[in-house]
Amino acid sequence: MTLEKFLKPNQKNLFKLLLKMYGENVAASTPDNFILVRGVAPIMLVAHMDTVHQEPVKVICRSSDKNILMSPEGIGGDDRCGIYALCKVYETAPVKPWLLFTCDEETGGGGATRFCKEHGWGNLPSELDHLKCLVEIDRKGSEDAVYYDCQNRDFEEYISEKGFVTAYGTFTDICYVAPELQVAAVNLSSGYYNAHRPHEYINRAELENTITKVTEIVADAASNSMPRFDFF
Repeated sequence: MTLEKFLKPNQKNLFKLLLKMYGENVAASTPDNFILVRGVAPIMLVAHMDTVHQEPVKVICRSSDKNILMSPEGIGGDDRCGIYALCKVYETAPVKPWLLFTCDEETGGGGATRFCKEHGWGNLPSELDHLKCLVEIDRKGSEDAVYYDCQNRDFEEYISEKGFVTAYGTFTDICYVAPELQVAAVNLSSGYYNAHRPHEYINRAELENTITKVTEIVADAASNSMPRFDFF
């Protein structure tokens, strides 16, 4: 599994790709809105499929050490880095997390909104009401942790112990999903820079570092020692 695999499809084709990848493990989906992948560990990881760039990626330019990725079309690290990260964590984690892939975050969180409605209508698995936390991977940089309206200081301290530094942001999907599920949530850096601009780039090493840390968080969630972190 490579990062490049997730950079070139448009949102519609990426939706189809993820449905095919997870097959019978898809717990719920609605066309053009979201895909929910069933997990065992009581934690859900979140990322969105859309980017702001109008053209799909055709050419990927790499630095000599292959660590930095750019594209004339806009590389779309926001949030294809997150999509790749979720898939990589799911692939390697001994106890699988739940995954939520959303559509249209960049235009107001349409996919997350539909997910919340489906949950409110009782159409989603009851296990979602017993998650210990949510982790979105949709933030620029290398070590940011953004909590939005979640004020759970114990959760913030736990995430800080993983090497992340509290930062501030305006919106992403967990702004809807966390209060709906009443569980604490954080948005973590995924190694992209200059988001929403043609000269956006991805630092692959920083992305992989976040993946390693999130894999640790998933393992913690699967253990009895980690508590549930409520949303407040």
